[in-house]
Amino acid sequence: MIVKSLDDIVGTENETSDKNWTSRRFLLKKDNMGFTLNDTIIYAGTETFIWYKHHLEAVYCIEGEGEVETLKDGKVYPIKAGTMYALDGNEKHYLRAKTDMRMVCVFNPPLTGQEVHNEEGYYPLETE
Repeated sequence: MIVKSLDDIVGTENETSDKNWTSRRFLLKKDNMGFTLNDTIIYAGTETFIWYKHHLEAVYCIEGEGEVETLKDGKVYPIKAGTMYALDGNEKHYLRAKTDMRMVCVFNPPLTGQEVHNEEGYYPLETE
């Protein structure tokens, strides 16, 4: 059984930040669940280019408002509390936050815990 609270994660090595976001990582590769579970804050007024070249991701917005734009077709999808989107085709996309957005994110394959988007917008695999 794995039981963790947000208080167990904030301020530890399982909290990772970039200029546009802070991610609190509840489940990681070392937990042997086969996926990662994150509680992530996307900061208001930011635009982040993301390309999960090696990962599938599902995102559920529990607070805030913004949008996601897929680059391949230019479609823009509004995001607000109660909206889920899934990147099931490794889509290159922009995530824009109108307000601070709190997102619950699931990744497969699981993350190790300290990944930060590289210059191409994706999380490298451990072998890169």
